[in-house]
Amino acid sequence: MTTEATPWGGDIDDPRPAPDRAAAFDPNALEPAFLDDPFPAYHLLREHDPVHRCPDGSYFLTRYDDLMQVYRGEEFSSDKTREFGPKYGDSPLYLHHTTSLVFNDPPLHTRVRELLNPAFTPRALKQLEPDLVALVDRLLDRAQEMGSFDLIADFAAAIPVEVIGNMLGIPHEDRGPLRGWSLAILGALEPVTPAQVLERGNRAVTEFSGYLSDLIAERRRNPDRFGDDVMARLIEGNPEGEQLSDTELIQNCIFLLNAGHETTTNLIGNSIAALLDNPAEWRRLDGEPDLIESAVEEFLRYQSSNQLGNRRVAADTTVGGVAMPAGAYIHLCIGAANRDPSQFPDPDRLDIARSPNRHLAFATGRHACAGMILARMEGRVAIAKLVARLPKLRRDGEFRRGGRARFRGFLAYPVRAG
Repeated sequence: MTTEATPWGGDIDDPRPAPDRAAAFDPNALEPAFLDDPFPAYHLLREHDPVHRCPDGSYFLTRYDDLMQVYRGEEFSSDKTREFGPKYGDSPLYLHHTTSLVFNDPPLHTRVRELLNPAFTPRALKQLEPDLVALVDRLLDRAQEMGSFDLIADFAAAIPVEVIGNMLGIPHEDRGPLRGWSLAILGALEPVTPAQVLERGNRAVTEFSGYLSDLIAERRRNPDRFGDDVMARLIEGNPEGEQLSDTELIQNCIFLLNAGHETTTNLIGNSIAALLDNPAEWRRLDGEPDLIESAVEEFLRYQSSNQLGNRRVAADTTVGGVAMPAGAYIHLCIGAANRDPSQFPDPDRLDIARSPNRHLAFATGRHACAGMILARMEGRVAIAKLVARLPKLRRDGEFRRGGRARFRGFLAYPVRAG
């Protein structure tokens, strides 16, 4: 690797001064080394160029306080039609991402959120916990029988697919394609999307939309067959008679699967990998299982499933002392903010008892993750049970990272149970 090929500033042999390396950072020209370990670049930017002006004119924020200002400010928009038009053209991906909850402002965001909220209350989710515990136990039974297994495919990814599949009433026999569809659609959100990535994403949206259209039609014909789940509530609408259009309904069901799958799969995979890399913390959790709640919060901070968010400036403002005009595009580096030493002492150390721990893994403000309570519950049950039941777990080969900047996780992580 030549020093000229490291605009992200991660090469320790790069002779340029640190401020110059930070100034050269370009989120549209990331190297494999960054995708493997972005934290050196995050530290460099936060220290030397925390409100970084990218070559395309956008801003890249890495400080905790700056992200908090954007998340809570009314002068920042989540609507992505302006960005996604040139990126996706008139395509299924454009339709999906401009219709789903996460990339919209009120009134659509408010309408969908109000319909979803009852399904994600602590009381509603508590009813799911017995089935979740049984699922995790079945997966661990099978893992013990296999001896060697893949932490991601055989455990971490299997949990949210089943949980969200149940919430949406997707029959078990139809769940095979769900993870592949999710990975293809979310892969097209990366800063740089080659033609083959867009093609896979568009095909996934088309196939998933077609499947859901048929399922929703069947549910409308036979509502009693499926019962009262999240899909039923979304189809029915609210007590005032407000309903989602068919397009809004389909695309937000896709969003629910994608968001639930990505967040929880990465949370569980990243957490177990972090514990294997920090055996003292594994032993600590094994010896003090009551630490599981604070441990999950630390895993969310330490290796955030979602590393990047975005906003557009809706009205002239100032962030971190830098004036930004209306229309400016902002990258919110969650992974960097969650390791900001001004908020988290010794931020690169995994500490499963860290307190306080006001991380931004689920964002905050009106776009705080609707499923955060569910993700925490899944992580708590899965991680605690795996640590207790597989105390001699170890890596059993080379892992494979997801190779993405926005979402941090593994595609494969081979392990041996004992």
